[in-house]
Amino acid sequence: MFLLLQIACFYLISKNSSYWDVTFFNSTNNAVAKTMAVSQSVKEFINLGNINEQLVLENKKLREDLTKQLEYNSLANTGYKPDSNKAQRYQYLVAKVISGTQNLTDNYITIDKGTKHGLKPGMGVICPQGVVGQVMSCNEEYSRVSTVLHSSLSVSAEILNNRLRKEKITALGIGSWPGVNSRIIKLSTVDRFKPISKGDSVVTSAQNSIFPANIMIGRISKINTVPNDAFFEINVRLSTDFSSLMYVYVVNNKLVDKQSQVEEITVEK
Repeated sequence: MFLLLQIACFYLISKNSSYWDVTFFNSTNNAVAKTMAVSQSVKEFINLGNINEQLVLENKKLREDLTKQLEYNSLANTGYKPDSNKAQRYQYLVAKVISGTQNLTDNYITIDKGTKHGLKPGMGVICPQGVVGQVMSCNEEYSRVSTVLHSSLSVSAEILNNRLRKEKITALGIGSWPGVNSRIIKLSTVDRFKPISKGDSVVTSAQNSIFPANIMIGRISKINTVPNDAFFEINVRLSTDFSSLMYVYVVNNKLVDKQSQVEEITVEK
């Protein structure tokens, strides 16, 4: 009863005084606006999962288009141009990371896609920041991925910088994890006379069937020269932060079986 009388009093005061009427109107508007803002923030927070999934799917399409364009243009200066079948051989499937490790000798992540989604062992896995690893085993619903933080996984890599581009020099190497720092891998077999320096980008090379070319691996953080050794000792700081992986892209090279087939025939001969 007291509250009802108080409300009635405020109502009568506001209606019989223009000053109190305007003050009450402004206060009410401010309160309603703040309430709506809080409500909208709560709705946006609840929908963050759906928004992230939509963005990942959009990025998947953009990545496919970008890969196709790079395949067409990467060797334009050499006069070589791949046919449309080869330029469009890479497809991507979005998967969510369920669990993972990063401090073991051999590290893995588990993703929520399996054979019924088209996955099979041997497929490459990347994320928006760069290389993740390779699918090692699958069942119908899930797959296990060996990350680049695995003792038996290596990645064909290329170093990029302006001087290499100007002189049209290719600096290729093999990236592998020495099992120490989860943010650092070693890059081996890089000729010590190549013009490279700290901070240069390291990306996947065109000489593999797992990943498309020019997928980011990381940046050179340290270069050592060993006397009487033909190669640099190079540390690369990974661009991928495995502690915060949420979504990944599984790479499907539609022509990988044909490539493997001809390579096996060559080996047998």
